[in-house]
Amino acid sequence: MDYQRVVISFGSAVLSALRRLSNLANTYFVGLVLVASATALVRPGAYTWIAPYISPLLGVIMLGMGLTLQPADFRRLAERPRDVAIGAVAQWVVMPVAAYALTIALSLPPELAIGVVLVGAAPGGTASNVMAYLGKGDVALSVAITTVTTLAAPLVMPAWVVVLAGEQLQVGFMDLFVNILQIVFIPVVFGFGLRIALDRYAPAVAEVGLDVFPLVSVVTIVAIVAAVVGLNVDTILGAGVAAIAAVVLHNAIGLGTGYGTGRLAGMSPDRVRTTTFEVGLQNSGLAAALALSFFSPVAALPPALFSVWHNITGPLLASYFSRGEDAVAGAAPADD
Repeated sequence: MDYQRVVISFGSAVLSALRRLSNLANTYFVGLVLVASATALVRPGAYTWIAPYISPLLGVIMLGMGLTLQPADFRRLAERPRDVAIGAVAQWVVMPVAAYALTIALSLPPELAIGVVLVGAAPGGTASNVMAYLGKGDVALSVAITTVTTLAAPLVMPAWVVVLAGEQLQVGFMDLFVNILQIVFIPVVFGFGLRIALDRYAPAVAEVGLDVFPLVSVVTIVAIVAAVVGLNVDTILGAGVAAIAAVVLHNAIGLGTGYGTGRLAGMSPDRVRTTTFEVGLQNSGLAAALALSFFSPVAALPPALFSVWHNITGPLLASYFSRGEDAVAGAAPADD
């Protein structure tokens, strides 16, 4: 009996420590991202080795997100499909039009302009799903909007590029489909199924998973951002002021318009946060890959910068949203 008490006591202490560590990581999320990014600029080799593992790491994050989902989340989605449509349409319209307007306003050279337009026409990326998760948004809605915009990307991206830039662009549907299947669908569905099984047969284990995965997500995102910065040191240091301004303004317009759209549509607070991330955070990795494949390294500069920048503003906003939620919760008496 004494041995059992020791084991139980030790387990409780470890779980309590993990909870405190997870809370600290969430609290100082932005600081960790900035410190890691600054370090990567000075010593990129310390992080670039992570690059081949970015997709699996994102899959781990998505698995954790799947663990947060419950059947009731999807029932709510079925009851209000308009929020998915609003988020997708807002992204399809706001980001490409804003991109084109910025290329005109900033008089960007043609190759830089096509890079900005590619970012604007890109679907939602996994970053939006992760930030919705960390920013206490509606994860199921985020995954749904990302899925819709990604599946439509083979039509939407070339159409916007032709209309706005006058160029033809071929995008492989299966490449996009397999990418979203591997990085988002499979881990999320597996995590969702695992959560159902754990809730039924091992609820205590499910609780531990929910405590641990936010910490895993923070550490993983910091590593990914540092790797992206390390891989793009020369690009970042050599970027022109106009290109940087275009990226910063584009991201700000997306986040601001996404938030305003959600509020005007009368969405719940968690869905407003989700729409904010879905409109403002793009699959810039896809845009960079397409720029390199069909245009030039110069065209890949805006997507590369966007990839770094939205991984700074995203965590900043997620941290702000998370603290705001915690502050509200903290006003209530604690349950012991």
